[in-house]
Amino acid sequence: NSAKPKTTKKGSSSAKSSKTEVDILSPAAMENVYYISHNAVDCLEFRGFGWPNSTKKKKKKGTKRNKKK
Repeated sequence: NSAKPKTTKKGSSSAKSSKTEVDILSPAAMENVYYISHNAVDCLEFRGFGWPNSTKKKKKKGTKRNKKK
């Protein structure tokens, strides 16, 4: 019973390793942002132009109440 290391090939050699630049002002991209954003601020944040020191409102999922004995 000989132990041989298994070699697995992950990914294909023909896959592109470099990212292609995407035009965020193309008609398809503008239609997409139209449907996913609620206002101009959302649109800019989805495109990566958000304000660095902005704070988003976070809803509290559950509130713990102290019970009196």
